[in-house]
Amino acid sequence: MGEVELGFAIVATINATIRFSVPITLGALSGIFSERSGIVNIGIEGMMLMAAFTGFMTNVALSQPDVSATLQAAPVRLTIALGIALLTGAMMAMLHGILSIKYKVNQIISGTVINILALGLTGYFYQEQTETLSKMPNLISNPFTRDGSFELKLADNFTFLLPYDIGRILFDKDLITYLSLVLVFVVGWALFHTTWGLRTRSVGENPRAADTLGINVFRVQYTNLFLSGVMAGLAGAFLTLAAVGFFERAMTTGRGFIALAVMIFGNWRPSGALKGALLFGFAMALQNQLQLFGINFPHQLVGMLPYILTIVVLAGF
Repeated sequence: MGEVELGFAIVATINATIRFSVPITLGALSGIFSERSGIVNIGIEGMMLMAAFTGFMTNVALSQPDVSATLQAAPVRLTIALGIALLTGAMMAMLHGILSIKYKVNQIISGTVINILALGLTGYFYQEQTETLSKMPNLISNPFTRDGSFELKLADNFTFLLPYDIGRILFDKDLITYLSLVLVFVVGWALFHTTWGLRTRSVGENPRAADTLGINVFRVQYTNLFLSGVMAGLAGAFLTLAAVGFFERAMTTGRGFIALAVMIFGNWRPSGALKGALLFGFAMALQNQLQLFGINFPHQLVGMLPYILTIVVLAGF
C-alpha cells in the first residue's frame, strides 16, 4: 500500500469511527439521563428505531409534489422531520415512564415492551410503505460552507484553507455530529454543576432521602425520561436523516444495547461515554475499513468485534 492509499485509508477509518460513534454517544446520553434518576432504560433501542422511522417518513412525506413549496424546502422539511423524530423518542420514553413509574411494571420488562413494540410497528408500516420508502430526499447537511479544497467560509470576511485530510476529519460532518459533541459537554456540566443535576443524582441514589428533602421524585424521573427519549430520538434521526438517508427494518442493529454498555463503560458520565463510544465506533468501523489496508481477515469475525466488546465491558465494569 502506497503512502497516498494509506493516508486515504486512515482518514476513511477516522471518519467511519466518528460516524458510527455518534448514535452510540447519543444513546449513552439517553441512558445516563434515565439511569441517573433511578430508571433502568433498556428501551433505547426501540426509541431509536421508532424515531428513525418517523423522522424518515416525515422527510419523505414533505418532499412529495403535492406539498406546498414552503414545506418542501429542505431546511424546513428537515427541521420538521427532526422535531417529529425527537417527539417520537420522547413519547416512547414517557410510555416507559408510565409503565414503570405509575403502574410499577418491572423496568426491564417495560423496556423490553418498548423494543418489541417499536420493532413490530416499524416492521408493519415499513411493509405497507415499501414504495414510498424507496425515495431518498435531502439529508441534514454540513453547517460549514466550503468548497472542494476545504476553504471554510465561516463569515463573509473570515475564510481560511485547511489541508484536505484535516479538513475532511474536522469539518466534513453533518450538524447532528457536531451537536452530539456539544451535548456531551453540556450534559456533563449540567449533571454535576446545576440544581437539576444534583436533584437527578439524589433521586437516582436515594429516592426516599430525596423525597424527605422535598424533591418531587416522580417529576424528576419523568423529566429525565423525557430528555432520555429526546436523546434516543436524536440518535435515531441521525441514522435516517443524516447518515444513510433511508430506512430499513431493524436498522438500529443493537446500537441501543451497545449504548448501554458504553454508558456502563463510561461510569455513567458523559465524557466517559464519549470515550467508550469512540472505542466501539472504531471496532464497528473496522468491519468496513480493513480491506482498505489490504488486510485479508474474515469479515464475520470482524463483525463480531462490537458485540464481543459489549460482553467484555458488561462483564468487567
